[in-house]
Amino acid sequence: MTHMTAIGIEDGKGPASALTPVQRPLPSPGPGQILIKVYAAGVNRPDLLQRMGFYPPPPGAPDILGLEAAGEVVGLGDGVHRWKLGDKVTALLGGGGYAQYCTVDARHALPIPAGLDLTQAAALPETVFTVYANVFEHGALKSGETLLVHGATSGIGVMAIQMAKAAGARVIATARGSEKAAAAKALGADMAIDSTTEDFVAITLANGGADVVLDMVAGPFFARNLETLKTGGRLVHIATQAGASVELNIMALMQRRLSVTGSTLRPRSADEKARLAAAIETVVWPWIAAGKIAAVVDKTFALEDAASAHAYLESGAHIGKVMLLA
Repeated sequence: MTHMTAIGIEDGKGPASALTPVQRPLPSPGPGQILIKVYAAGVNRPDLLQRMGFYPPPPGAPDILGLEAAGEVVGLGDGVHRWKLGDKVTALLGGGGYAQYCTVDARHALPIPAGLDLTQAAALPETVFTVYANVFEHGALKSGETLLVHGATSGIGVMAIQMAKAAGARVIATARGSEKAAAAKALGADMAIDSTTEDFVAITLANGGADVVLDMVAGPFFARNLETLKTGGRLVHIATQAGASVELNIMALMQRRLSVTGSTLRPRSADEKARLAAAIETVVWPWIAAGKIAAVVDKTFALEDAASAHAYLESGAHIGKVMLLA
């Protein structure tokens, strides 16, 4: 076997309909890498941005979409000692998940958590790594503190609610519409706000304020998020869906000792991702094994139907993750 089916983008960028099955050479694992026969891959918002030409892969990453996958180890590069052929793993990828096979740094792969199937396991890496790095490391959320999370029924939101609750924090979640607000409550949020009809600033302040805000909106949400924070609070950005430019009254930060931070995951170094993987296996994997965190899969599509998966994610109808099955 020399070739595999992968998903390409007609003309290099375009709408969801530009995604089409193509034949690509079968990748070969280099030193320190494993080759995975993909069973399932997650569909994430950065994939939509890359498809539209706004989020190019970092140097050395495949141009094939897909930032997470799970499957079977079928090839080992030199220097790989932890994994053996036939192991089932889930992995954080720099790209390449929308394919029948992908390679990845062996340190970025994790064992399938007990009780989860491969589809559920493939739904974990991108969201778990993002939430752990931003909420628990940059945001320094602690037990007993309050997390305000926007986009509560997105893949990130669903995971942030569960991980914060597993860590002993209180969660206030916002979502667009009463149905999604109810879903956030069902996932464990202590309070869910319908942002289409309710003022999240007033409600959060009436309930004591937030220690940490996880935001993927930015733009007009920036100043309003700062209003919700307690003294010493932390605002963490992971996306800028409503615009990257904001106005900041620096006195508000100084007077209340606020912190504003944020990060992206994909450009981090291989060593940094390996450090995160080790920390997540130590901290988060036991939460999953204990039943404190579930992998919430909204809908699955065949790999060849990636265009429909992208269109569905863009519609905003999902609660949890959208997955491709190879």
